[in-house]
Amino acid sequence: MPLSLYNTLTRAKAPFQPVRPPVVGVYLCGPTVYSEAHLGNARGPVVFDVLTRYLRHLGHPVRYVRNITDVGHLESDADTGEDKLEKAARAQRLEPMQVAQHYANRYRAHMAQLGCLPPDIEPQASGHITEQIGMIEEIVQNGFAYEANGSVYFDVPRYDEHHRYGRLSNRSVADQLAGTREALAGQDEKRSPQDFALWKRAAPEHIMRWPSPWGEGFPGWHLECSAMSRKYLGAEFDIHGGGLDLMFPHHECEIAQSQGSHSHTDEARVWMHNNMITVNGAKMSKSVGNFITLTDLFAGPAGGLSQAYSPMVVRFFLLQAHYRSPVDASDDALQAARKGYRKLMNGLRLLDKLAAGAPAAPGRPEAAAELRALAAKPAEFLDDDLNTPRALAALFDLLKRFNTLAAAPAALAEAGGEALGAAAAAYRTVVTDVLGLRDEPRANAEELLALALSFYAEAKADKAYAKVDVIRAALKDQGIVIKDTKAGVEWAYSEE
Repeated sequence: MPLSLYNTLTRAKAPFQPVRPPVVGVYLCGPTVYSEAHLGNARGPVVFDVLTRYLRHLGHPVRYVRNITDVGHLESDADTGEDKLEKAARAQRLEPMQVAQHYANRYRAHMAQLGCLPPDIEPQASGHITEQIGMIEEIVQNGFAYEANGSVYFDVPRYDEHHRYGRLSNRSVADQLAGTREALAGQDEKRSPQDFALWKRAAPEHIMRWPSPWGEGFPGWHLECSAMSRKYLGAEFDIHGGGLDLMFPHHECEIAQSQGSHSHTDEARVWMHNNMITVNGAKMSKSVGNFITLTDLFAGPAGGLSQAYSPMVVRFFLLQAHYRSPVDASDDALQAARKGYRKLMNGLRLLDKLAAGAPAAPGRPEAAAELRALAAKPAEFLDDDLNTPRALAALFDLLKRFNTLAAAPAALAEAGGEALGAAAAAYRTVVTDVLGLRDEPRANAEELLALALSFYAEAKADKAYAKVDVIRAALKDQGIVIKDTKAGVEWAYSEE
């Protein structure tokens, strides 16, 4: 069965067909780097990491682009308020780019901990001002934008004469205007409350500013993704991803910008949105006290959770729910995820044991076919709109079969070495290469070394010199030298 994906734009699931096969272009909206990444920021990168891994597993060369927003993201979607990055910089008495660099580095480190492969390209908005100005000029030239007092706004009513603004989010004009206030600062510059900023004139106190045909200013938040995705993936590319909260207005504006520019496309052929995360049934909020940064989650306890949870446990937890479904983080859910994750890791260890005892004979055809069918199930569910929870369930079914084979030599002989080898390879590939789950050793090296030294001291006191030599040699193989001193047993790193 070919890979099928749900397209938010068409509200239907369809077989995936690359724009320029076999190459696949994927764009994911990355973070605005003014603060620490939180638990909700992890879901999109994990989902689209699995997607890119799976596409590569299917044989597609993938160009994966994930941006960094370091300019233009104002506090309000109505194009008002301070730039989030500048506000953080003022509070910390730092340069905005210091703040951006610090949190971008923290974000990359957290994504690596979660097992997310780095994107092929990670463009920053501040490094692509020329491309953004060029795209604005195209939109103005095509009659879908206008200048007002040094700012440039996208003309949504004019666009609606030829297209439909709101078709991605399926919002009516009334829905789009809900909550808008005529008294908003700068609103009088806009011809319509629906219009959004492509370029904002910089106030005297605004730090980040660039020259443009309309005066000194900075780009609108929505513009960066349209300009950078086009630069690196083309006027039309395959998949655009992001959280459900970005569907409106951010992604809606992206489509309008691309259609209104010389691209004349919906930007991406497939728009994919991951759902939101709640904590103990409530939306994450600092005021509620359940806001959890990834740093605090990994160190624990934090935000209503009673303990720390490791990055791989968090990744497994996120994959337990379908990406289009909401997911609630709680101690019960995360502890269940930890058990499931460790069960899969024990399965990887079991494969080595099975391989050592596997028969050379091909086995009984029916038993071999049954094992191969079980091994094919995880990929079948991944083909169905990246259904990771059902893929995980299929992996546990396969693991249950492996445990049966390990306990019953007769059943192992019936399955045969060839089918076992193929099933083991499929299990390992899906767990590690596609789902991106890796072993996360729980052992504390210092505690294990202290235990080994205590055994060494005990053996020496008992004059069990053969055991003393074994312990000394084993530790030396690990680069550790034992030193017998008047104060007792000590250790040092080997300098050989």
